[in-house]
Amino acid sequence: MGNLIEDLKNSVKGEVDDSSQTLEKFSRDASLFRVLPKVIVRPKDAEDVAGIVRFVLEKKKNGEDVSVTARSAGTDMSGGPLNNSIILDVTTHLNKLIELSDGYAVVEPGMYFRDFDKETKKKNLELPSYTASREICAVGGMVANDSGGEKNLKYGKTARYVEELEVVLADGQVHTLKKLEGDALKEKLAEQSFEGELYRAVATLLKENYAVIEKGKPHVEKNSSGYALWDIGDPSTTLGASRIPSLNLARLIVGSQGTLGVITKIRFRLVRPQAYSSMAVFFLKDIHDLSVLVPKILAHKPDSFESYDEHTFSLAVKYFPEFATQLKAGIISLGISFLPELWMLLTGGIPKLVLMVEFRADTQEEALQKAQTLAKEVKTLNLHDGIRIAKNEHTSRKYWIIRRESFNLLRQKVRGMRAAPFIDDFVVPPLSLAEFLPKLSVILSEYDLTYTVAGHVGDGNFHIIPLIDPKRPDAKKIIEELSHKVYDLVLSYNGSISGEHNDGLVRTPYVEQMFGVEMKKLFEDVKMIFDPENIFNPGKKVGTSFAESASRLDLPI
Repeated sequence: MGNLIEDLKNSVKGEVDDSSQTLEKFSRDASLFRVLPKVIVRPKDAEDVAGIVRFVLEKKKNGEDVSVTARSAGTDMSGGPLNNSIILDVTTHLNKLIELSDGYAVVEPGMYFRDFDKETKKKNLELPSYTASREICAVGGMVANDSGGEKNLKYGKTARYVEELEVVLADGQVHTLKKLEGDALKEKLAEQSFEGELYRAVATLLKENYAVIEKGKPHVEKNSSGYALWDIGDPSTTLGASRIPSLNLARLIVGSQGTLGVITKIRFRLVRPQAYSSMAVFFLKDIHDLSVLVPKILAHKPDSFESYDEHTFSLAVKYFPEFATQLKAGIISLGISFLPELWMLLTGGIPKLVLMVEFRADTQEEALQKAQTLAKEVKTLNLHDGIRIAKNEHTSRKYWIIRRESFNLLRQKVRGMRAAPFIDDFVVPPLSLAEFLPKLSVILSEYDLTYTVAGHVGDGNFHIIPLIDPKRPDAKKIIEELSHKVYDLVLSYNGSISGEHNDGLVRTPYVEQMFGVEMKKLFEDVKMIFDPENIFNPGKKVGTSFAESASRLDLPI
């Protein structure tokens, strides 16, 4: 062990840290897992990362069990950046905005999104795939997980905005990956180099497994599970053909959780957000009303279509002063703004689900008209659900605060409990929600758990994060049983086990169940093509069993 640390110190420009305090910090992310690393390295630049990869390759050749895992902000809820070997902390030095122009930005992976967003907003631009953790996450993690968020319905996930990646690959060299087509791809396929062989291998895999990929690709709009083989190019790619279609290996890196290489630079396409918004808010007394409401709302093409459940609503009432603090508002003024909602509570009880439907436009009048038109149409359905219109961004902010902050508040207030993200990111077709959610509720009711439910209704992506007493002797049993039951239900609706949080340690054991044996074999082939020595973040996407995952839970046996 000492040799590894000393050899590293002599091989890299950045800091090498194996202090017990640092190792303990990096043994966790926002998941339920704990994996103690051997050492933390803070690389200075891309060439430093390349040097570390070459160092690991050399150690591997000498028979040492060593690997490398890139980590940015550590907000991952799947155990994605946890490893028992070398962790690369990219937030210390690889955190710079390199270029910002009209329509794009070039940035290093360790830059926090909040800082990146401040800079892009100076040019009235944004990366719209930001997550609820926008204040504490980094852009490298957003790419590694192919993150999405409240704007996904209109703008899509992070993959849509990644134009080019600088990546250290398994030859220990820095490479630039982007979409190649036509003559550029033809030349790359003929190139006698590490990259050329990589492109040829992937092109062959696509060509020979077209039917498997078509059958195995997710049936929902949002997915971060597996490797995105269905989205990287034309599966009809043939070597030596006169017509060479496109192939985008950068897209394969996005969402791969650092298992295929280490990202050192990202070029993002940016969008110009519309300045004004209005929101229609629906308070559902009956979940089954979703069968009518969801298609009606989606037909109006909103910018965001979000929800939170009765547990979240009750929490907002119980901890009203804390929400006032979040809003930087006085208790009295906030109370007055919530009078219509409080009256609904007194006359009709707590709603089963609150739907937030936001419209954005270039003028306030246009945004408000869109929200009002939807509300009028829904009123004609006579569903007996409450409807409110938040006329502008200021008046809709109270709903966003409840949606974004309720779980954090619950975690702070319920003492002795830990967040347990293990069924936190599934996706089902939105039109099936009226049937799916009651079945899910029955499953959850079998267990004595405190939880809130928040969802991206527009794309069917829901987040359920229970709180568990870590001293509870049956905690592991509950996690295993409930995971199986929930994912069985999700997959019975042709859903996805992960919409944006990715596989990591928590969901890799379920990848085969979602995609099937043949598709899982293709994922293993992809891993072998890019990383034949298994040095990049092993055990994520492929290679972790239920037993291995459970053994790393930071809970009693």
